[in-house]
Amino acid sequence: MVFNAESDFPFRPRFAPAGFHSRFEAAERLAKALSEYRGKNPLILGIPRGAVPMAKKIADSLQGELDVVLVHKIGAPLNPEFAVGSVSEFGKIYRSESLSESTVPPGYIEKAAQTEIARLKLRRLTYSPVRSPVNPKNRIVIIVDDGIATGSTVLAAIHAIRDQSPQKLIVAAPVGSPRTLDRLQAEVDHLVILETPTEFMSISQFYDEFPQVTDEEVLQALADTKTSPYQPYLAAS
Repeated sequence: MVFNAESDFPFRPRFAPAGFHSRFEAAERLAKALSEYRGKNPLILGIPRGAVPMAKKIADSLQGELDVVLVHKIGAPLNPEFAVGSVSEFGKIYRSESLSESTVPPGYIEKAAQTEIARLKLRRLTYSPVRSPVNPKNRIVIIVDDGIATGSTVLAAIHAIRDQSPQKLIVAAPVGSPRTLDRLQAEVDHLVILETPTEFMSISQFYDEFPQVTDEEVLQALADTKTSPYQPYLAAS
């Protein structure tokens, strides 16, 4: 399914479970769905680590450029897997709509965000020797994830990139929770989601093969793509 935020095409959830053999197959299908951007030098931003090899495949197919957008979820105090927000490497904090479902002490999100920003800066330093960050200003930008559950991480990525004035902002993922996609639709110019199953427990359930992606694989993907002389102009203080 191509879910386009610029159209009035009705949202039709899929009731049968989605299925992908691997991230590679999912990336091939996404590249076909994004074919209108081929030859327009789009900037493809993978969310590390899992989505970066997918973003590389899409960038190659669309004759675009690869980079990463560094974001991380903020887990609840007593349940780190339950996202109450997320933050980007640029210091942009997103507070989840699920925040009301969890008791979070005053200042908790801000303190946790500073810890995550420090970690994201270290990760950027790890990636920078092989790939300088690319400025998304005035670019067609496609943010790629390997699946969207709560959407908090993707929303942090959207807000971080939107602040850097892209020409057009697209989010693409093989699978997404229907409850999340309505919220994403209002945030981007084009939303491309292939499958929207109503039974959504975890992203891994929709893949036959879903191995962990290593930093070495991310570094290899970044090293194998074409480079750009531009740098981001926005950074966390």
